[in-house]
Amino acid sequence: MRGHEIISLSTDSSENYVENDKKNESDKKKTFLQDYPLVKSFLAGSFSGTCSTILFQPLDLVKTRLQNPTTVSINGRHVSVGMYNIFATILQEEQIKGLWRGMTPSLARCVPGVGLYFCTIDFMKSHFFPNKSPGPLEAIAMGLTARSLSGAILIPITVIKTRYESGVYNYSSMGSAFKEIYSKEGFKGMTCGLLPTLFRDAPFSGLYLMFYLQAKKLVPSDVLNSPYASPAHFTCGVTAGILASFVTQPADVIKTKMQLYPDKFRGVWSAVIHVHSKYGVKGYFKGIVPRMLRRTLMAAMSWTIYERVSLSIGLK
Repeated sequence: MRGHEIISLSTDSSENYVENDKKNESDKKKTFLQDYPLVKSFLAGSFSGTCSTILFQPLDLVKTRLQNPTTVSINGRHVSVGMYNIFATILQEEQIKGLWRGMTPSLARCVPGVGLYFCTIDFMKSHFFPNKSPGPLEAIAMGLTARSLSGAILIPITVIKTRYESGVYNYSSMGSAFKEIYSKEGFKGMTCGLLPTLFRDAPFSGLYLMFYLQAKKLVPSDVLNSPYASPAHFTCGVTAGILASFVTQPADVIKTKMQLYPDKFRGVWSAVIHVHSKYGVKGYFKGIVPRMLRRTLMAAMSWTIYERVSLSIGLK
């Protein structure tokens, strides 16, 4: 009996030790996340960026090819076609995997880019608006700053992504693309289209954040804390995305032209003149439907996942 008690005490002691060890490990993780909230923002943003990038890559691919119609051929002839024709052509010539062409550079750009964007937004919120919600103009400034930072840092990957999707260039890998662009075009080639990229992304993010935060204010607080919070966030995101996408579409067209044909355009203005002389005003809105769908749904999904992940890891 005495021996049985000793064994029982020893077993209990061992179990307590294991439980305490697990608890200490959990506490360390909590402490780390509490001490580094920006890490949580980056991880939550990167996760949301991964999901939305994979899901909506086909729309980005079609948008790029709509803006560069010479890459589309039907029965051996280059013709100007619409979104559905491009989908059909890609499926016919490249099978379904062709819709995800450029997936690697897209992930390399969007995952850290979205993570950095949300990390910067949270940093500015906690330092400049710790006890209040930013107003419309303040939200625009935050969005502009966050997107300009991530856009400037990741511009080389943006160039590669655009060329991968266009069908004009046949790079075997991201490494070979970097090497070829740098050897032929130098640093200028790696940063080609930076200005129109920033003119597109920075205003989009600023306007999007403003519209998103203003739309959220119209949603009752009890809804945002209920099981219907995700649909509410998604609806706010869709509304904000439609408005912001339309305003920034011309800059997206100019950016694509400059990155695909760096030798043809000496600057932003020459690309603007080319588009206007060849297509007229409607040329600045080529690819607006797939871009609006992608940017709207991607941004809405990113914010919805970000809000949900942030809540689950204690960021909010």
